[in-house]
Amino acid sequence: MDYDAELQSHNAALLPACAIRSHEHVLDIGCGTGQTTREAARLAATGSALGVDITEPMIVRARALAAAESLHNVRFELADAQVHSFLPQHYDVAISRYGTMFFADPIAAFRNIGGALRPGGRLVMMVWQAHEANEWSVAVDQVLAPYDSSPTVSPGAHSHFSLADPGTVERILDAAGFVDVQFSDVREPVYFGESIDAAMEWVRGFRFVQNVLQRLDAAAAAQLLASLRDALAKKSGEKGVWFDAREWIVTGHLRDAR
Repeated sequence: MDYDAELQSHNAALLPACAIRSHEHVLDIGCGTGQTTREAARLAATGSALGVDITEPMIVRARALAAAESLHNVRFELADAQVHSFLPQHYDVAISRYGTMFFADPIAAFRNIGGALRPGGRLVMMVWQAHEANEWSVAVDQVLAPYDSSPTVSPGAHSHFSLADPGTVERILDAAGFVDVQFSDVREPVYFGESIDAAMEWVRGFRFVQNVLQRLDAAAAAQLLASLRDALAKKSGEKGVWFDAREWIVTGHLRDAR
């Protein structure tokens, strides 16, 4: 299991919305191991794609995968998109698959991304809808809640769901210089593994699950893991463990006058 496997059905919704043309230069924010960046590079055959992420092992892996696929118009950089010095007014489109929800200062981050776009350049990002609309998050939260006095799901900026509210997103993007912001409702499930064992290994790796487990004694941790296994078993079938999920594809473009 890896992040690309978990989101295997999501690219089919995201890439058409990006509408990448063969000559364009693409900036991929929070690219992870570079799946979306590599696919963007294939579409931008006479252009280029740059993927940035703050996690060095992912960037190393992304470069190795691109080399193995003989992609020569793609690069990867270890960088925080909120503060990185991108080439100014260079990119035609900035894309992201769940890479924009964790900025410390989202207005500053999107303003910095906007500075890398040509006037009128496009922004296309996939973000989670609200916690309550995502079965995967609700199921895990229900398991953790009896063992954790602090809320698992935070409505604040450092959250998977910080861009779930359209009004909040519109205000952020407007302040950062983006206009004509639109939201497309997407319902693509998430994949947690081919078996309950695989799903357990995957979900145990979630940071917020680890944080709770580390605060428990051995007996309580065992009880939590048993409850988590039961929750995953309810969603297990012939094709593996799948949970319903809801997403937004958010699109907009940079104001021409800057």
